[in-house]
Amino acid sequence: MTHSSSHHHHHHHHHALCCLSSAPQHPEASPTPAPEPAAATATQVPGSVAVAGVLHKWTNYGRGWRERWFSLRDGVLSYSKIRADAGGGEAAGRIADDGEVRLIGGASARIDGGRRPEKPVGVVCLKVSAFRESKSDDRRFYIFSPTKTLHLKTDSKDDRVAWIEALILARSVYSLRSLSGSITFVQSDVSVSTARLRNRMHQDGLNESLIQDCEQIMLSEFSSYRKQLKLRYDDHLSLFGSSRHHFEEGKDGNIIQGALTKNEFSSSRHGKTESDEFEKQDGGELTCEEDSTFFDAADYFIESNSRSSTMSDSTDCGVHSATNIDNPGGQEVVDIQIQDSNNMLPEIKRRSKLPEPTEKEKGISLWSIIKDSVGKDLTRVCLPVYFNEPLSSLQKCFEDFEYSYLLDQAYEYGKVGNSLMRILKVAAFAISGYASSVARPCKPFNPLLGETYEADFPDRRIRFFAEKVSHHPMLIACHSEGKGWKFWGDSNVKSKFWGQSIQVDPVGVLTVEFDDGEIFKWSKVTTTINNLILGKLYCNHHGIMHIKGNRQYSCKLKFKEPSLLDRNPHLVQGFVEDNDGKKASFLIGKWDESMYYTNLDTSKVKSADQLQGASLLWEKNKPSPNPTRYNLSSFAITLNELTPELQEKLPPTDSRLRPDQRHLENGEYEKANTEKLRLERRQRMSTKLQDNGWKPRWFEQDAEDGAYHYKGGYWEARDEGRWDGCLNIFGEFSET
Repeated sequence: MTHSSSHHHHHHHHHALCCLSSAPQHPEASPTPAPEPAAATATQVPGSVAVAGVLHKWTNYGRGWRERWFSLRDGVLSYSKIRADAGGGEAAGRIADDGEVRLIGGASARIDGGRRPEKPVGVVCLKVSAFRESKSDDRRFYIFSPTKTLHLKTDSKDDRVAWIEALILARSVYSLRSLSGSITFVQSDVSVSTARLRNRMHQDGLNESLIQDCEQIMLSEFSSYRKQLKLRYDDHLSLFGSSRHHFEEGKDGNIIQGALTKNEFSSSRHGKTESDEFEKQDGGELTCEEDSTFFDAADYFIESNSRSSTMSDSTDCGVHSATNIDNPGGQEVVDIQIQDSNNMLPEIKRRSKLPEPTEKEKGISLWSIIKDSVGKDLTRVCLPVYFNEPLSSLQKCFEDFEYSYLLDQAYEYGKVGNSLMRILKVAAFAISGYASSVARPCKPFNPLLGETYEADFPDRRIRFFAEKVSHHPMLIACHSEGKGWKFWGDSNVKSKFWGQSIQVDPVGVLTVEFDDGEIFKWSKVTTTINNLILGKLYCNHHGIMHIKGNRQYSCKLKFKEPSLLDRNPHLVQGFVEDNDGKKASFLIGKWDESMYYTNLDTSKVKSADQLQGASLLWEKNKPSPNPTRYNLSSFAITLNELTPELQEKLPPTDSRLRPDQRHLENGEYEKANTEKLRLERRQRMSTKLQDNGWKPRWFEQDAEDGAYHYKGGYWEARDEGRWDGCLNIFGEFSET
């Protein structure tokens, strides 16, 4: 990639045509051509062996899969449309002056005299891309780059193997070479050795996946060699193959693309992510998806802030009007109204909007930050406070309790012997925590070690308490008590950064125990946060949630994988079964709208509207009239409120006292950023603290299963106003 941009494109265009000449003339050749003898490649400049062929690329709903000519050279994959060419085969007759070309694919993937590729319409730079094979279709694979996701399909299974190998190889070779050309590696270093290895292993009849593993090991050895050489280059160069492109900032802080000429960029309207086609599964039994295999040069693991996934929407929690419908058990059930005989519960006035910002919001181009941190561990990337919402992950945990009345109802149902309605209400509660995550563009603050958060809602009969109990791994423990139930859990999140998206996998079990001894346990599903760079940020939740009960019933819920042709996103379907595996009731709905239950099998149904007689289980509250740019629900808006009376009672570790978060809420961005940097410096010391035997103040870890349990004593200490043993973790405002 040492050439200038203009040359570069000419070069690509050129080579796409030249590939034609070296097409082997026998279409029945094996789809993965045998490697060339060592001598042929050893003398050439590394990376000069190009790989090319026709792949089917998903374009859009209207046009579906289209053939495109893909060619891979110098760590850059470019693709172009193919046009019928009446002029016969002059193009094909030209000599390949661009080094050697290896074609992947049988006769159908060849381009004969009658068709030829046009100029490239899109480029993907492998240095900053990841690829992954589809699990449900052995001809399909995906390439994730920071600006787009390509969905590709080969003609055969072997072709996919060949393309994936070529991508792994190109990527490893490319990253071994310095752009200045001052260090050149011989191509045979990589390809010939894996080729000999591959042949040798084939002779012994070893299976393909083992061979691929070995190649992976070799290639990763090379990449560590590369790391030792510390070859660095300008991220821009590696991202777009030229430094002539500029990302400029729009007036509203959105990022727009500047000088990107049409043929250099994807036909998908500057790289708007074509939402990933996660395999479509037809209804029927729910199946757990095993982990996908991702190929990535460096796995970017990050531990994100606890549950960026868990969120919920508003305060109106008067129990919903009674719905009088036949329930699956046959007897009539009126949704239980929770009335209090004395009606003496205090009415607490809470705020309905955030303070007006004192400074004007400045748009910041996420691009300027991302381009400097491609490939870095995201926990190490200090994003400016602009990308945070004025809530901490501890407060986000409590957001899951917006619809806590569902647990109150579950308790009451169980008390009158209706254990089926009890588990249905528990399931509704487990889903309702996701409701407010729709269109929340900002991430919560990562709490400091020892940071705590309390929520006391006497009007709802609920008390909640959470503490950050470990920094690496990042763990939050919480404990909550309501009318007739207790809830506890800890959340540890594994997350992976894919350039354009982050995948968040919550690890940790949530438990609700009713006063009569019935217990339910479940874990959260995977969340993907999409469009980090371009387009509107949105998240999706997908996977299987299994709610296990210790008595008669358990429940399986499937959060549907988003698919390209999805006219009906956010679908959740599931069923309750008894201990003999007999299905007792079915659930259907959307995690951001409402859930219904019915005794008709819903697995073939697309939405609740298609069901006669389904009964409402839970409905999302109305959105806040003042959502601000953080798009907070009415409930979320109350969580960081700090009144003088409350301030007197809080321990010095409560999230409401965290200065950078408070400044952000007040719209004091400069101060917020300064404080955030100061606290992050402090936080780096907390890792040492933890190594030196720091222990959480309010939770202790179970020696057997590693779960954290509330030790008790918090509310008592609060009543006495004695906070001994609570560190002043936020420090003085004046501290430098």
